Amino acid sequence: MEKDRYYKYSDYLKKHYGVRVYKLPVNLPITCPNRIGKPGCTFCSEKGTGFEAMPATVPIARQLEATREHIRGRYKAEKFIAYFQNYTNTYMPLSLFSQYMEEAANVDDVVEIAVSTRPDCVSDPYLDELARLSEKKGVGICIELGLQTANYHTLDRINRGHGLAEYMDAMGRVRSRGFSSCTHVILNLPGDRPRDCVETAKIVSVLGTTLVKIHSLYIAKDSPMAADYLAGKLDPGTKEDYFERLRLFLEYLSPDIGVERLFSRIPGPDSLFSNWGTSWRRLMDEFLSYLTAAGSYQGKCFDYTNGSALRGAF
Repeated sequence: MEKDRYYKYSDYLKKHYGVRVYKLPVNLPITCPNRIGKPGCTFCSEKGTGFEAMPATVPIARQLEATREHIRGRYKAEKFIAYFQNYTNTYMPLSLFSQYMEEAANVDDVVEIAVSTRPDCVSDPYLDELARLSEKKGVGICIELGLQTANYHTLDRINRGHGLAEYMDAMGRVRSRGFSSCTHVILNLPGDRPRDCVETAKIVSVLGTTLVKIHSLYIAKDSPMAADYLAGKLDPGTKEDYFERLRLFLEYLSPDIGVERLFSRIPGPDSLFSNWGTSWRRLMDEFLSYLTAAGSYQGKCFDYTNGSALRGAF
């Protein structure tokens, strides 16, 4: 049923690589430019998002090798993606960036390097370095961009530090090199409406992202949002409201875009609110039933490109 309703990331990887591939998170001793003299994005924890990764003090090869053996035994994965996940992984000197990427590419069975970063931290020298590494080592490259929403008013409210233009610029540079891309979005940010979910799906589709990672808003204990949540000034909305936003997003999303995730994950001890107290598996089951009942599927409304108003007009 899941295959019929949306294009799963696991299916995308199997189609692209021919075997079972799994992501291995890597933590680096870095930060984010939005945290330097600034409070950072209001949804972001002091830990960033690297909850499942090993400490940044552990050498890259050791992080990858230890996680690889655990994942290989548990999930029978054959090849792996070195996923530089936490904070802004292009916000460092180019020489250091090159060193880190090379170390990851040298680990056995790593077939792809995934670099998570901000749209305003994507520049030609870093992309050129990744292109060189890809050619030298034969690894794929994926650039993961945190857009969160196409609503620039919301981006301002959450102190994101960039607008829509930066995302458009970054996507153009990534696509020009033939790299794959993954765009991160949060569908229930304070101030966003269901119409914003539709427009975000349209924007990422026409700009040609390869993948999307969809997040439900969680409230991390040490995030700037935490104070508003505890004071009753921030409402993440109901589970049913999120299901409807997610349905709309998927319907307007190109059917060729792989979907890596539909809900967020955060360890319980780190959060004040996460997924309405519902387990990830139960959420998946409930949402897929919701899609089925609505007769909904990814790409159902993907009919707005290539001069849609001209079709059948004359």
